[in-house]
Amino acid sequence: MSEPANVDRELDVRTIDGEPFGDIVAALEDLGDGERLRLVNSFESVPLYDVLEDRGFTYESTQVADDEWHVLVEPAG
Repeated sequence: MSEPANVDRELDVRTIDGEPFGDIVAALEDLGDGERLRLVNSFESVPLYDVLEDRGFTYESTQVADDEWHVLVEPAG
């Protein structure tokens, strides 16, 4: 499956030692209007989806390999 070409930032949480939630929140706060963030993880982080929605973001998740998920995040409308 092809990835969108218009991704402004990427955060690969697989490289973070420890809990990545703070890094994810910081990356979301750094997004400008209309910018998109690709989160890369080794599993589908379902609990994160509620957090994204609560903070006013939409997301689309895609499994690109057995141990790799991409979540494309952008501010909701």
